[in-house]
Amino acid sequence: MKVLGRRNSVVERVVMVEQILSEFLLKKEDLKEVMRRMQHEMDRGLRVETHDEASVKMLPTYVRSTPEGSEVGDFLALDLGGTNFRVMLVKVGEDEEGGWKVETKHQMYSIPEDAMTGTAEMLFDYIAECISDFLTKHNLKHKKLPLGFTFSFPVRHEDLDKGILLNWTKGFKASGAEGNNVVGLLRDAIKRRGDFEMDVVAMVNDTVATMISCYYEDRSCEVGMIVGTGCNACYMEEMRTVELVEGEEGRMCVNTEWGAFGANGELEEFRLEYDRVVDEMSINPGQQLYEKLISGKYMGELVRLVLLKLVNEELLFNGEASDLLKTRGSFETRFVSQVESGSLPSPPVGSDSGDRKQIYNILTTFGLLPSEMDCDIVRLTCESVSTRAAHMCGAGLAGVINLMKERRSQESLKITVGVDGSVYKLHPCFKDRFHKIVRELTPHCDITFIQSEEGSGRGAALISAVACKMAGCMLAE
Repeated sequence: MKVLGRRNSVVERVVMVEQILSEFLLKKEDLKEVMRRMQHEMDRGLRVETHDEASVKMLPTYVRSTPEGSEVGDFLALDLGGTNFRVMLVKVGEDEEGGWKVETKHQMYSIPEDAMTGTAEMLFDYIAECISDFLTKHNLKHKKLPLGFTFSFPVRHEDLDKGILLNWTKGFKASGAEGNNVVGLLRDAIKRRGDFEMDVVAMVNDTVATMISCYYEDRSCEVGMIVGTGCNACYMEEMRTVELVEGEEGRMCVNTEWGAFGANGELEEFRLEYDRVVDEMSINPGQQLYEKLISGKYMGELVRLVLLKLVNEELLFNGEASDLLKTRGSFETRFVSQVESGSLPSPPVGSDSGDRKQIYNILTTFGLLPSEMDCDIVRLTCESVSTRAAHMCGAGLAGVINLMKERRSQESLKITVGVDGSVYKLHPCFKDRFHKIVRELTPHCDITFIQSEEGSGRGAALISAVACKMAGCMLAE
């Protein structure tokens, strides 16, 4: 057992801890620089001649119209964006005031590892099997329903119902899918089963589905955002600037795919030793660097690496880490949320105030016996990592909103942002820190944030409703 040297008095220890954690502190000028670089890459992504080199791909979604309220009928919605796959029946009707009434029924299915990492045929056959199971349970096999597919991976759209998968993310590796039309793969799997028919009318990203779902509640919603396992945003861009699509009039929703920001070195001076380790140990080294600073997939691991650094410096746990704390991935992001919710409002390090019980309980599950000061240092570490994530994310969104204001040549912009994702919803402080920094970085903008409740499924169904209305397709009674 190591014993902390006498030089490490409480005051000295606090100073040394704060010095290590200060690396996570981003000044306002740093955030403005991140915002400026994000806008630069967004512009490059929109232009034909620089699109291929841009780190922010700015993918057109072909979603040009937003729901008006006159689209009614039954729709099926699929939501694939992680290890859980959701099938949803959405009934869109009119209420007594002439607005929308949306009713949903859904079921979650867990995707087996072999379907995620096998072949595209295996994955989409499993998806078709889940659809068949859902239709059987709800006695819908006899209906040919319009289907909206929320597919939360980088896709180059060629139309609303045709998109080429650029690359898998989030642990998916199914061979034979990259470079192919995702809707075609789904249609082929449905045809192979042969026990039901389905009219796949729209495929959208989860950010787009979130934006449309929130537009249903607030007609000013023109930005959609996810802060969960991954992190991404979309917004309504002026058609005249979307060079990858013909047409000058109106607006089109653009999926930024901003998680890849940093691929051209834009984030190098902001990435710390812990970020580099997380990146090197990931399944996609060198990719999604912005996302790796923010999202729930990486936040817990960043905290674990910082805690180990503090242990090695003999500033935490008497300089001894348990085997579990040394295990990669053991400190899950949910622990970050629990640590910060267990000590609100945050007391000063080493003070007697604040509830440390929850932090203590979490750390004992790692085979540690923390002192009160250890608990305070762990809390401070979690706060440092999650605050940087909120501020980095806020700089990106501020870049989007300021660009929208500039494009529209408006002195002030009133805008609503629809947000979904586990980090945004479940972390006790992320939301407030994020909102605050976005507003600080967007002068002359009146921003409202709406938390999406059933964003992905409901949004995909509403987009399908718009597509059906435009195409004049028959809807099931």
